[in-house]
Parts: sequence; C-alpha cells; structure tokens
Amino acid sequence: MSNRCDIPSVEFRHRIPLQMRFNDIDMLGHLNNSVYFTFMDMAKTRYFQAVLGDKLNFGRFGVVIVNVNCDFCSPTFYDDTIECETAVTRIGEKSLTIEQRVVAPSGEVKCRCTTVMSGFDAKTMTSAPITPEWREAIEAFEGHGF
Repeated sequence: MSNRCDIPSVEFRHRIPLQMRFNDIDMLGHLNNSVYFTFMDMAKTRYFQAVLGDKLNFGRFGVVIVNVNCDFCSPTFYDDTIECETAVTRIGEKSLTIEQRVVAPSGEVKCRCTTVMSGFDAKTMTSAPITPEWREAIEAFEGHGF
C-alpha cells in the first residue's frame, strides 16, 4: 500500500546530510515545518552545483521556483540523523520538476517535496527555455533522457 510520501520510480542520485540547529526546533520538539523548505533549497543548490559544475552561472541563466508542494510524513526530532535526496524527474521546454525527500538512515521518509522551476534569464528578468547545456548535464547526471 502506498501513501502520499511514496515517490514511485524515482532514483535519487544526489544526497546531502542535513544539520539541525537549536532554533530549528518548535515548541513540540519537532523540526519546524518551515525549516524543511530551507533544507530543500540548500539541496537544490548543491544538486545544481554537482550537476552543472562550472556551467552554473545564475547571473546569466538560472531557474526560479514557480510551485512547491510538500507533504510532511513523519516528525523529525533534534537528535535525528537526516539527509535530503534530490532528483530531476521532468524537463519541459521552459520548466523542470524536482522531487526531493528528507529521509532517516532507516529509509523513513520525513517529508517529500515536488518543486516546479522555470528557466529564467537574469538579464531580461523573464522566463526562458531550459538551455541545452542544462538539459544535457541533467540527463547525463540522472542517467536518462527526458
């Protein structure tokens, strides 16, 4: 039986460990839900750095978030060890979709997030097609075409 926190058929090739701070914890002793978004943003940045290397130049071309959906699956406590997994699951003409999840070493999913990002030309401040460089680098990293 699946639930809203399952991400079927996604192979996560990118992972980063996450470190919680004292002020990330709410009154119930849980990781505050807003902190997950900070973790996801950090993981997206590290993903693009790993995938694009020196081709990453947000001053020329980048991506901006146009939609984010997050499911909170299981509470995370201060002493928990967690990491964020990231994968691009779709690339269109002007957008890409990223699946992410925060997981414990046991594989327990703490939260999952789907983000749609639009290509963005920083000079014109308008949406732009995903460049061939980005598409090729992501496809090579993910091990398949889109």
